[in-house]
Amino acid sequence: MGENLKLFEKEYASYVGSKFCVGVGSGLDALTISLMALNIKSGDEVIIPSNTYIATALAVTNVGATLVLVEPDYTGNIDPNLITRAITPRTKCIIPVHLYGQPANMPAIMDIAQQFDLYVVEDNAQAHGALIDEKRTGSFGHINAHSFYPGKNLGALGDGGAITTDDEILASKVAAIRNYGSKEKYKNEVIGVNSRLDEIQAAFLRVKLKHLDSENQKRRQIAQFYDSHIMFSDKVKRVGCLYPSGHVYHIYGVLVENRRELQEFLSSEGVETLIHYPIPIHKQGAYSEMDFTIKAYPKAETWSSEVLSLPMWPGLEDDDLLKVVNAINKFYQ
Repeated sequence: MGENLKLFEKEYASYVGSKFCVGVGSGLDALTISLMALNIKSGDEVIIPSNTYIATALAVTNVGATLVLVEPDYTGNIDPNLITRAITPRTKCIIPVHLYGQPANMPAIMDIAQQFDLYVVEDNAQAHGALIDEKRTGSFGHINAHSFYPGKNLGALGDGGAITTDDEILASKVAAIRNYGSKEKYKNEVIGVNSRLDEIQAAFLRVKLKHLDSENQKRRQIAQFYDSHIMFSDKVKRVGCLYPSGHVYHIYGVLVENRRELQEFLSSEGVETLIHYPIPIHKQGAYSEMDFTIKAYPKAETWSSEVLSLPMWPGLEDDDLLKVVNAINKFYQ
């Protein structure tokens, strides 16, 4: 709760385009505290994507609310056309996730939220600096969650997170919740938690923030290289993109056939890949007893079984990228 935290909160709010920023201990804490600040509770329903990382779901569970899963569109992000079908009288909030660093269709989602009087919490864990036209993700929703896990585009030395909002009352409430429910020592106004962004992490993030846009641009260049050199076909497909110039490519994923065999082949060629995420939420053991409104989530299962994440890091050189694409093309030829 020192000077670097205060300065980072000010600088990151300015960068995102929000009036307020409150640093917290992790991205999951940012989501959970955001829902707490909105008074989302047992009996309420919260709409999330069916193919997101489990942290999005856990935040909803943490406040006792009910998960409602909605399938993605061609971009991998939640399909706005399916959101309205999932809304019931108990729906209170939508959590769009900017998956892999690609902005979700926030204009459409905010229109839906306004029409049905719902809150929106952006899960901006993977999309620091992403843009829709000239507006950054993390500034559209009523209150928005950010993760600074070390592997993120804006990563700390350890866990960290932040919440952004334009609502002064929500910002004040969040600031209290993260600190045991207290704005003044020993005066606890609300039920809170212990989730503060450490001073050393804030100091490190202040330095990295200055380089975020240039590193994101390098990520875009790497993605363009992959787009131009991978021999896309019905066996290896490019992920659809709604906002090409605003994508920050936290992950560059491709939809592939024979994923396990391809991954093993790439490994033998010295190319490491990852899978984000191999088990969809509705098949996780943690939610085995969950009575989801819809039992089948075929698109989530397609993404979990076909997406392969290729090397993506601003330090990659052309020789590294050629090694990746040549190995992929060789496998499918």
